[in-house]
Amino acid sequence: MSGRSTSLAVLTALALSTPALAQEVQVAPLAAPDFFSTGARETGLTAELWRGASGQTARTVLPLLAAKPLSPAAQALTRRVLATGGSGPEGAGQDAGVAGARISALIAQGGVKDAAAILSRTAGLEQNPVLAQAGAEAALLSGDAEGACAISDRLVAGREEIYWLRLRAYCQLKSGNSGAAQLTFDLAQAQSRDPVYGRLMGSKLAGAGDPGEPSLRNGLDYALTRDLGLAVTGPSAPAVAAALAASPSGSATWTIEGGPGPVKAAMAALAGGDLRTAQTLRASLTSDTIPGATITDLALLDAMLAAASGRADPQTLDRLIERGATGDAKTRIRAQQGALILAALGGSMSPQARGQFAGFTAGETKAPAARAFALDAAGLEKLQGETALLALWISADAGAAGPAAGDRARIIRALRTAGLEDDARAFAVEGLLGLR
Repeated sequence: MSGRSTSLAVLTALALSTPALAQEVQVAPLAAPDFFSTGARETGLTAELWRGASGQTARTVLPLLAAKPLSPAAQALTRRVLATGGSGPEGAGQDAGVAGARISALIAQGGVKDAAAILSRTAGLEQNPVLAQAGAEAALLSGDAEGACAISDRLVAGREEIYWLRLRAYCQLKSGNSGAAQLTFDLAQAQSRDPVYGRLMGSKLAGAGDPGEPSLRNGLDYALTRDLGLAVTGPSAPAVAAALAASPSGSATWTIEGGPGPVKAAMAALAGGDLRTAQTLRASLTSDTIPGATITDLALLDAMLAAASGRADPQTLDRLIERGATGDAKTRIRAQQGALILAALGGSMSPQARGQFAGFTAGETKAPAARAFALDAAGLEKLQGETALLALWISADAGAAGPAAGDRARIIRALRTAGLEDDARAFAVEGLLGLR
């Protein structure tokens, strides 16, 4: 038999052989999309951010970040980690509800533009009401009412929920269908009466009348307020405040009084993000006797400058420890807490200072011991996403003023150990500013 005939015979035999051979060739199903893989911008973090992170922790913490006020340092950390693209926390990356909570948290903590950027590249918003609502709010806050209405129109599940009824009435009126808008508005008010939405939307439906005060509670109120020509002023939710901000959200900054005296002026400059001016003001102070300031104030300023510039300053740490061991009770408490915060950034101590430091009693903690232990462990394992979530959990429980000194020091040390050094410094500067 020739070679050509042999080849044909072999191929024929294979084709007619047992079906088991054919059954071995299977097509693997495509993996579900990881909603966390889409990022908003370059954040300085890698796609490995969520390596080893707990999905359960993400499900607990992200809704807190969407609902609770945070300090500026915690807000900046939230924006940074949630704007980063990478495979999501274990078991949560493919959960549309968790993805929606991520976007809602970004919006609530000032990352409106980041949220809009992520959502513009996210498919399937209409499949999940939580993710869809986050998308609609981001669109409304960005001035894109048509985009919000398009999400509402495509929504598959949850259309009967109150948020969508209210938005649908608004969208129907925007499209010129006033009759349907009135019916939907009546249904929404019957289901859950809201006097603020009622007067704003009622005035828009009537095309006349006094709509009352503006409202900036959320994206829909913001859109109605703008449409009615009302002044966009007054108390606003963090997401709306971010939408109104002239500059994009970035590093943490704080607003404090700039006086009296050069030390307080330097602190105010540093709080506003002007490190150079703060350093120049400090360099002009050549004596420990400064008008309007104490030795402890000066030591705290030096600690702030060291933290903000990322340099070790063992001399300043020793001075704070010395002040923490002497003087009146109020001075001791401030200095002890300042020393605790600065030490968390890794500053070394002299043997004498270390002995004094070990005897300090200031620096209370409020976080549960297990949560603090988990934070320490995540930092040591360099699990950046997990460390950030646990730090933000403690911060969310603490509120807008930020964590207590002991908890803050724990957060600073864990963030620094995990490689989140910029964020650790921001928490340190914030804590030291609080002691001014």
